[in-house]
Parts: sequence; structure tokens; C-alpha cells
Amino acid sequence: MTKSIENLMDKLGEKEKKIIKFSDLLDSLESTEERKKLLWKEIYENSLNDRENANILFTDLLIETKGNSAQHAIFGPIMSKYLERMCKSNDQILRLADLISKEEERAVDVDAIFDKIGA
Repeated sequence: MTKSIENLMDKLGEKEKKIIKFSDLLDSLESTEERKKLLWKEIYENSLNDRENANILFTDLLIETKGNSAQHAIFGPIMSKYLERMCKSNDQILRLADLISKEEERAVDVDAIFDKIGA
């Protein structure tokens, strides 16, 4: 039981590190509104939580149905929903990465810099 708690604490620590790194990334976007950064951080945290919760539930059912085709038939559709939730969470994170990438590109507007230098 203690080992299980230690594993959960390690996972929690890893998730917190990811959130801190993500926050640092957002902080590096100087021209981005603070409200947008806050929303993106919340989306990221929710996606990580959704993915982790779905994974826990999926794993629990996977262990329950292992080698038992009758239970697999019962729980298979539910397991599929958990996999879909994990996939949607991954898609959210990828979409967020795309938004941040576009924001980074927008932050460095070479033409605006040359206009300011030339003025």
C-alpha cells in the first residue's frame, strides 16, 4: 500500500513540474494578454487531469476484464469511452501547443521591428 501511495505522489510531482514548465513557457510570451495565459494554463491543467483520471479508470477496468471475455463484453464500451477521453485530452494539448506556437510567431513581428528602427 505504501508503494502505491509513493507512486501517486511521484505522479503528482511530475504533473506539477509539467504545469510549472508550461507556466514558464507562457510567461515567456511577453505580448500575450494575461487573461489568455491564465485560460491556456487552466486548459492545460484540465487536460492533464482528464487524461490521468481516464487512464486510472481505464486501467482499473483493464485489470478487471483481463482474461474474462464476458466482462470484456460488458465493460468494453466503457473502456472505449475512457480511451476517447484520453485522446480528446491529447488533442486539446496539441491544439494548445499550436495556439502557443502561433502566438510565439506573432510576438516577433520583423516588419514592426524594422518600422520602429526606421522611424
